[in-house]
Amino acid sequence: MAAGKAGSKRARSTKVEAVTPLSAGEFKVIRALHPGFVTMMRQLDADLQREHHMSHAEFVALMFLSEAPDRTLGLSELARRCQQSLSAISRTVGRMEAQGLVRREQSSQDARAYNAVLTDAGLARLEQAVPTHVVSLRRHLFDHLDGVDLDAVGGAFARIAAAASGDPDVVPGQPSQDTPIGRYIRT
Repeated sequence: MAAGKAGSKRARSTKVEAVTPLSAGEFKVIRALHPGFVTMMRQLDADLQREHHMSHAEFVALMFLSEAPDRTLGLSELARRCQQSLSAISRTVGRMEAQGLVRREQSSQDARAYNAVLTDAGLARLEQAVPTHVVSLRRHLFDHLDGVDLDAVGGAFARIAAAASGDPDVVPGQPSQDTPIGRYIRT
């Protein structure tokens, strides 16, 4: 579609005069959001790599598999939950499969699709890594949020994710207390 025609992004944009300027507080959030998030994620990854030879992406995939019925998720659904592309989650699953942490199975509902299944070894590895991850989250995130309304922040980011993705369930709910991560959540 040509620029400027109805329906194009340019046609839907607003004029600069109609834009409400950012407050100093809003700008401070935007300026710090990306470096804060990227640095924190690198630290979470480094802690898991150092202690468990596991990437943060692998940890998150194992966590979602541990919460799934029969510890099984389709690769597409696992990719969605992990916020990865299908090719990226396939590489992540491949690395974990080589270590015996997961196995791939052809879907019984779609012969073209595959599921990732958490093995007992993968569950044990996740259980070992969860305390490290919780300590890392405290050190690199929550220790810096003293006095912040965490329910409000969590709700705001859930709304942002839902609006951006068009999926109201993009942020999974709280895991069961019988999952490795669920045992480390106070209710």
